[in-house]
Amino acid sequence: MMHLRRTDFGKLILIISCVLISLQGFTQKPVRVGNVDSPNEPSININRQNSQEVLCGANLNNLYLSHDGGKTWESKKMTSDYGVHGDPVVISDSSGRFYYFHLSNPILGSWIDRIVCQTSEDFGKTWSTGSYTGLNGNKAQDKHWAVYNEATNELHVSWTQFDLYGSRNKDNRSNIMYSKSEDNGGTWTMANQINQASGDCIDSSLTTEGAVPTFSNDGSLYIAWAGPAGIRMNTYSKGAWSPIATLIDSNKAGWSYSIPGVNRCNGMPITVCDRSKGDYEGRIYVNWSDQREGTDNTDIFLKYSDTKGNQWSEPVRIGKRGGKHHQFLTWMSVDQTTGALYFVYYDRSRFKDNRTDVVLARSYNGGKSFKYKRIRQAPFKPVAGKFFGDYNNIDAHNGLVQLVWTRMDNADTSVWTARFKERKWRVKRLRRR
Repeated sequence: MMHLRRTDFGKLILIISCVLISLQGFTQKPVRVGNVDSPNEPSININRQNSQEVLCGANLNNLYLSHDGGKTWESKKMTSDYGVHGDPVVISDSSGRFYYFHLSNPILGSWIDRIVCQTSEDFGKTWSTGSYTGLNGNKAQDKHWAVYNEATNELHVSWTQFDLYGSRNKDNRSNIMYSKSEDNGGTWTMANQINQASGDCIDSSLTTEGAVPTFSNDGSLYIAWAGPAGIRMNTYSKGAWSPIATLIDSNKAGWSYSIPGVNRCNGMPITVCDRSKGDYEGRIYVNWSDQREGTDNTDIFLKYSDTKGNQWSEPVRIGKRGGKHHQFLTWMSVDQTTGALYFVYYDRSRFKDNRTDVVLARSYNGGKSFKYKRIRQAPFKPVAGKFFGDYNNIDAHNGLVQLVWTRMDNADTSVWTARFKERKWRVKRLRRR
């Protein structure tokens, strides 16, 4: 029989403790959602009626369904009368109805000439043929996101309209558009421009992009975006949009930047509002990344407002501090049952080359401080010749957090997920605040 010396036994206990701590909170190892047809830009949503059901979309027309909390997945292809051409956005309402928003490529029409919404009432088994908003001749409708207000049964969607996508002609402009549906995505209001300062059409830092809608418990709607006038927000309250969009951050470094090994990258803002009825109810959060400290040092930031978007906090840096590292492609969610904030992003702080980790960040005090968990998965090393996607995603509900991301191995992309579960005592404590 082998006998361990006291020092060896102590080391063994330390190793076991470290492993247990590192796994704490995650209910599963990272799971591959899909890898057929080089998927990227994943969007994920937990069914509010049944947390074991999780739906995920990914470029170009991929749909993934899980009935066991993300442990296993089945895949399908989305079809629509208006074509399915990427930028999937998956959300659900309080009844369990799912919505899949995407770009268009219709036989009769123009490439990405409208934002399409398809609905499913049987957890993705069947889908409507789709409704649409934003059709405006041959202008390109792109970079959308959506949110559902259960109190008013309204769907809100915002996006960028390009007069001519990719054009360098100064007469061609980009603008932020908004539309809503009051009948579960059956019909839509006429698209409305909500920005004052237009951008160019190059699809870079001087283009207006990154419009993610959110709302507060009093029904006010908030949409922030980035562009030549910095990160701005417009507010819809008491039946009208604000005449002037509020400045959140000057964002002088711009939202478009370069990351070694990634063909293109962005730091467009993500916007959420706390509706949890906790200590930070009504607080609006805007999360983005930029290279204000240099092109070799990408950082992730958070600002918040407790005054309906009129005044904003100083920027809070998320992630490892010290040295020059790339931390990029962030997405944010708030658990509306607890008020806890969650972020998923890429992190290269452990390496001097292009190896990349995935990190989950959490805040339980309104963005004042953060806890971090690196996803226990081998780092990946992307190559710039292959499209990597413009975003990842994260959803949080009732103490469960489902994050999803793209990784690249041997120049091919795949989509992965992991589920994090808060301890019961923490959930109870957060709900008592």
